[in-house]
Amino acid sequence: MDDIGSLEVRWTQGFTNKSIEFVDNKTVCYTCGSYICFLNLETKKQSLLQSPGRGIGKLTANGNNGILAFSEEKLSPSIFVYTFSEFQLKNELKGTAQLDYTSLTLSDGGPYLGCCSSLPDYTITVWNWEIAEPICTQPQAGQDVISLVFNPLNWLQLCALGTTSLTVWNIERSASFHVLKPSVIELPATDGSFVERLVPTSHTVSETVPYFGLEMPPSAIAGLKGDKAEIIVNKLCNKARLTPTAICWTETSELYVGCEEGFLLLVDPENLSVSVLFNPTTADAIPELRTQSSFQGLTLNKNGLIAVGKESVMHCLQIKGTQINITQTWQLEGPITTAMYSPDYETLLLSSNTRQIYMLNPTRSDKIEKVLDVLSGNFVAAAFSHADKNICVSVRDSGELQLWSTDGICLGSLSLQAEVTSLACCPVAQYTAVGTASGHILVIDLNREQQPRLVHQVHLYHTPVDHLVFDQEGHYLLTGASDSHIFVLDAKPSKRFSVIGYTVVPGPILSLSTQCVRDCEQVKVLALCAEQEGKNHDGSQLTLLSLPLRDLAGPDCVDRHGCLSTQILKVSRYEVSYPINSCVLGVSDVFAYCPKRKTLQRFQLPQDTDSSSCQQMVQLKLEQEVMAHSLGAACPVLSPHHLWLATVGQDGLLHIRDTASMERYTKLQCHPWRLGGVRSVSFSADSQMLLTAGFKDGSLVCTDLRIKGVDANKMNEATQYSQSMDRFLKDIFNTENPVLIDLPEWDQESPAAMLQPEQSEVSVISETVDVTEQDERYNSLLSTPPSHPTWLESRREAVIREDNEQYSETKKNLRKNIKELRDTVQEMMRENENVPDIERLEQQEFNLDVEEQRRLVAMVEQEVTQVRNEIEWEILAKCYLCDVLKRECWDSMKVKGRAVKAFHSEHEVKNYPLKEKTEKEVEELCKIQNMRKFEKAACTQQSDLKKSSNITSVKEEEQREEEGQEAETAAVTGSFSTQLGYSNPYIYDQFRLQTTEQRINQIILLQDVIYRIKTAFNTDFDAAHKQKVQELNRVRDRNRHIREIMLELDMNEKLWEPGLTNSEQPEQLLTVDDSEITAEKYLTLEQKKEEERKKLEEQKRLAAKGDNIRDRALDDLMDGELEVKKEDILKMEIPPPEFVLTKPDIHWTEEEKKVYKEYEKKSKDLSEEKEKYRKLMETEMKKLQTASREATERFDESLTKLFEKKVKCEMAIYQEELKITYLIYSVLIEDEMRNRELELKLKLEETLAYKDEIAEDVKRHEEEVELFHKSYDSIVIEDKVLDKEFRKEFFDVPTNVVDLLYKLFKRRPRIQKMRTQTDNNSNPFKEQRLCGSLAPDALGKMLKAMEELDAPENIPEGVNPSIWERFCLVRRTKVESEQKVKLKALTLAEMNAFLHKRKDEENAAQREIKNLSDGLESLHKEKNIFLTDIMVQVLLKQGQVEVSTTDLTTDYTDSVLHQRSVVEDLNREIRTRGEQKIASMVECKDFRKGIIQQQWEHRMMEMQIEDLNNQARNIQMLRLSEDQQDYLNKTDQDSRVSKQVSILEKTIAFQEKTHLQSVQHRVKKIEQLHRQAAKKASKNTALGQQLPDMQVTVAKRRHIYETIASEENQAVKTEERYQEIVQKKNLAEFARAQAEELALLSAEVERLRMKNFPSLDQLKHT
Repeated sequence: MDDIGSLEVRWTQGFTNKSIEFVDNKTVCYTCGSYICFLNLETKKQSLLQSPGRGIGKLTANGNNGILAFSEEKLSPSIFVYTFSEFQLKNELKGTAQLDYTSLTLSDGGPYLGCCSSLPDYTITVWNWEIAEPICTQPQAGQDVISLVFNPLNWLQLCALGTTSLTVWNIERSASFHVLKPSVIELPATDGSFVERLVPTSHTVSETVPYFGLEMPPSAIAGLKGDKAEIIVNKLCNKARLTPTAICWTETSELYVGCEEGFLLLVDPENLSVSVLFNPTTADAIPELRTQSSFQGLTLNKNGLIAVGKESVMHCLQIKGTQINITQTWQLEGPITTAMYSPDYETLLLSSNTRQIYMLNPTRSDKIEKVLDVLSGNFVAAAFSHADKNICVSVRDSGELQLWSTDGICLGSLSLQAEVTSLACCPVAQYTAVGTASGHILVIDLNREQQPRLVHQVHLYHTPVDHLVFDQEGHYLLTGASDSHIFVLDAKPSKRFSVIGYTVVPGPILSLSTQCVRDCEQVKVLALCAEQEGKNHDGSQLTLLSLPLRDLAGPDCVDRHGCLSTQILKVSRYEVSYPINSCVLGVSDVFAYCPKRKTLQRFQLPQDTDSSSCQQMVQLKLEQEVMAHSLGAACPVLSPHHLWLATVGQDGLLHIRDTASMERYTKLQCHPWRLGGVRSVSFSADSQMLLTAGFKDGSLVCTDLRIKGVDANKMNEATQYSQSMDRFLKDIFNTENPVLIDLPEWDQESPAAMLQPEQSEVSVISETVDVTEQDERYNSLLSTPPSHPTWLESRREAVIREDNEQYSETKKNLRKNIKELRDTVQEMMRENENVPDIERLEQQEFNLDVEEQRRLVAMVEQEVTQVRNEIEWEILAKCYLCDVLKRECWDSMKVKGRAVKAFHSEHEVKNYPLKEKTEKEVEELCKIQNMRKFEKAACTQQSDLKKSSNITSVKEEEQREEEGQEAETAAVTGSFSTQLGYSNPYIYDQFRLQTTEQRINQIILLQDVIYRIKTAFNTDFDAAHKQKVQELNRVRDRNRHIREIMLELDMNEKLWEPGLTNSEQPEQLLTVDDSEITAEKYLTLEQKKEEERKKLEEQKRLAAKGDNIRDRALDDLMDGELEVKKEDILKMEIPPPEFVLTKPDIHWTEEEKKVYKEYEKKSKDLSEEKEKYRKLMETEMKKLQTASREATERFDESLTKLFEKKVKCEMAIYQEELKITYLIYSVLIEDEMRNRELELKLKLEETLAYKDEIAEDVKRHEEEVELFHKSYDSIVIEDKVLDKEFRKEFFDVPTNVVDLLYKLFKRRPRIQKMRTQTDNNSNPFKEQRLCGSLAPDALGKMLKAMEELDAPENIPEGVNPSIWERFCLVRRTKVESEQKVKLKALTLAEMNAFLHKRKDEENAAQREIKNLSDGLESLHKEKNIFLTDIMVQVLLKQGQVEVSTTDLTTDYTDSVLHQRSVVEDLNREIRTRGEQKIASMVECKDFRKGIIQQQWEHRMMEMQIEDLNNQARNIQMLRLSEDQQDYLNKTDQDSRVSKQVSILEKTIAFQEKTHLQSVQHRVKKIEQLHRQAAKKASKNTALGQQLPDMQVTVAKRRHIYETIASEENQAVKTEERYQEIVQKKNLAEFARAQAEELALLSAEVERLRMKNFPSLDQLKHT
């Protein structure tokens, strides 16, 4: 890079993110693009700081120290630390972060900075930014950290706020070694309840295994290991926690935590306790806080806690314990996200996501002042106005247009209330053109800077206006969009911004630029077009348009639709080798950017551009190519004097190049590349200022171009070109600008009002119109104009209206003729409806418009085809689904599922659907069976060897085993499969399944048993199914015979005709009969022809058969048969003689009578024959019905037996499946135990490694502590040596002077109170901060205070100044030595505490190792117990269970399984012993009857004696008082009563006298006390005035006492402890003496009581 100059930032506007910090009491800083803005809250002045790196990431500041730090945005970013006032770079911190930092924070207590990096390392690091060294770091600790905050009172505590977690990191240190230790805060659940942490299951070894197996932790069940396993298990098993959103440290080093759910928590980091201060879900929650859905910001002041949320309200909360009160509320304009106090706690700063900053000074007023109002939305474009003043115009995507001065001051704004896409400023008038997303062009008058106004708008597109550009002399305004149309507008206000015309380019427009050639009087326009719309943002086709400066508004320039004529508009087309995304037109060349090659290219235009044909494509030759903007898309812009080329891109860089030699350039990072870089750039009229707008950072940057060296003359050329253009355009400006000023403000409702008449012409036609009643209105409504037409659409409508007006008469005549013709056709159609069908024509034959008919038919056919295709695809999808279901659920089944139903009941038996065994299953089964053969053969051989040695002893056992073998088989095997005969001979014994392999093999064998059971049952089922089919055939044959008999007997009864249902014939469900389809069958044309052909053939066959008279006679007379069958006897009838019908019986002759008698006899014989035949047929019919019923009942009985067998098979299958379930469960439990074992081993290895690491650290720290202790001892000895050698230093001084100097040598100044005198009362954190860096400050303050003691005025009398100077040096050396000793002592204490914590960690690791080892050992024991204690399945009859069945499921946990003979022998012995016991009990019963009777009488007499003794004792112990004794002894009771009354009267009189005396005495005492109280009040007033001085004196003396007399305090404490012990001893002796005295007094009281209240028994003796 050959630097041609420099770029300096003039000003910037915007607010990139919500991060804002105080750098001192009155100044805040925030990020604006790639700069940091500093805003003075009082003067509202701004200053800038550019990042020395690439962009600005996270920002933090410390107002107490005036330090700010920020990270850059690049790979391996650095952190820069600056001082505010000087803007001096203190240090650059290069950490291990690879991509970015998520949070930064500065400590109030020293030069410490905390940071957290993003993925992949997520490292939290604490830096000492003064020396640029990290003091401690913790990798993989900040996965979700979004904020870090140091404790203001203790920099050794750092709080990390995550998206879902809260962690307090404690910095533990030992001398210069620091380490981070986390304290994770367990937040409550979302309902406010506290969730217990998931603790792994402890292993306690027991002799018996639980019924459902061992209980394993979720990690073992899921098979997870390591830390991620614990995280996943905790997330799955624990309830959802609260989400922290804001934190604030308190003055007691606690944390206030605000949550997304509206909770407010108090966290104690020391003991990790959490208290819920506010729960919005409770009924007594404060309504004002309940409406505040979450806490977005928290900050603390002396009056309470300031809280802001999503609502536009801010509260001041006073918290006492767990009680919250709202002391003050402020109403805000919008939601606030951040609240913070200035370092002096005088100013409260509020910021929002909408980029507003507010300020509140609670001590002065409650009014909230808006400090900064940055409008929301990103800048779309910005440009310089071409007026005398260099006014900047910017527009945001939200439609906010703003005017800025050259100093960055906002002069005015206008809300366009539309989404804006482009901007351009006119050079001949003070206005700007704005393009919107709706396709409108807005013209804004800028003459009144404070109040811009909209003066014109025009609608050109239905798509966003992507490009707006003026030519350099302000003749035309050209627009471009993605619809390939370029509109040319007259840029002069005097022409009312009229649209001249348009042209169409081949493709969407990507870039548009102009060049005004004054010599040729042409404006050249270069358009870059994309090849395919919506595919990409690159193109290789360039279209150059040449427009004349004058005579462009004539009638020959545009056609009737507004398209520019080819005679006026010269078009040239060019092509480049590589696709480009943007370009700019120069005087004779083109500058473009190629994103594929990441290069800036320059092409030379041919000289004969005007003569080239518009159809010919010319390949442009690449003249120069340089690398630029490595991140992709970039945009070039030429300066007004064409000597400089500015390019901006997604990398956020601004490049300024020399057009003559593009290798030379200067660059500036204007905007961050992570937020999209730069969107637009523009030059000022003098080419010395540039304005860039960021893509998504919401910032606007104005820069000054400074050219140096040999290129400085180009600055003069730019100025001269600007002045010449001003002179050239001055007259035009003076003419056009007054016209612009006089234009009225645009009424935005007027276009809608203009559209209303057009829209009112549109009417709605009914969807169903009689074809014979339509008129021309139907056709006029086929196409309606859009609701908001563009200029081009309005122009086309105007052309159509002109044509209509011009040819109105012709159209009228044509409509009249058409109407007559239509009436004629309609009349013919009505007549056609009344003619016979054979003469009736089809309706489409009346259609005169054949082409329209064809079009409609084609359209209908197209829609029909589309619908048919959709239906065919749907049918195809359903057929595919049917095939899949049939293949998976039907074809794959070896045995299809079916059922057999009973004939006379609803009883039904189903078979077992079975699939064919796969080759793998068969192979595995054969493998297991072969393995079992070898195992059984080996076991048989071993048993034979044993039996040969013990033949005699085994025979008896074999006999007993053979007897009970059959009974025990089902019980031992656990199922009925053996009894059914379907067992597998290779099945393992239940009591010998110990290994996992055996259990898996047993599962496969049991599955084979189930398969055999089902196969065997299916065989019987198939036989039953065939039997039913045969019975159905027989029943059908009988029914057919019965139906014939009923037909002969002329009977009409309903027969019972059974059949097969769908469950018995499931194949029927897969076939569809024609009778099931209700819709008419659709036939194609070929199928219709085939049907017609078959009908014709059938008709021909019937016609060829002809009419046979003989066959017809035979059918009519004898039903087509020549013989008379016996079944036809019922149809036979004897015809009566003819004379019976013609003559009455009185006219019959004898011959006729004989004939009639013969007729009657034959009729009678025929009737008898018919009756016999009928009875025979009825009997046969009943026999057939009975046979059918009996056969079907027999089948039902066989089906019942089959059902019973099905039940037994089901029982056996369920039993085998239960065993399989037990086996699978045991395999899973064993696998879980194996996972748990691996998990424990992994944890044990990690803990051992951690313990070894801790042990090494402890050993190293012990050595360091020992070495440091030695150095500390040497420093203490040196300090004591200084004290001892004090007198040797002054051996030449008199002794009395040395004694005086020694007293002064021991004297130390008081400096502790000096720091707190200037503390601000508003600061809640005014206590002493725990900071190790204050030690040098303490030494400096001590030495500064020593200067006052070393002053000459403090020289004692009789001391030489030279001696005093030497004394001061000695004392200063002593003070420095004491400070070193104190510092070393503090460091040693820290190192000891650090070592103690490491030892505690080592012990904790050792305990964890022991716990893991114990857990591993107990797991092994449990595993061994589990493998040996096998779960078996036993089948027992009802009488064989001796367990109580109180519950629904019997508990067999403590049960024992015995042989049946053992139980029977035990019962027999119990029965014998029971009979013996009953006999002895009967004998004992008779003997004890007498004993019980004697005992009862004896007990009754003893009770009588006891009652008499009690009565005697009560009489003896009756007590009498003296009064009772006198009453009993004296007889004169009246004299006694009168004596007592006189005594009481005297007593009352004496008490009244005494009371009066005491009242007078009390009154005097009160007066005396009042006088004393007055004296005390006057003394208290005097003492109150002296109290502050006395408190100061007491505080000073207390501090002196605490700092100097520590040893004396220890002695005093020892003496006080001794005095307490002595006092305790004396009190104990006194208590003992008091106890003895109380014992004596109680004895005396008892004696006196007995004396005054003697008992009757004592009276008898006296």
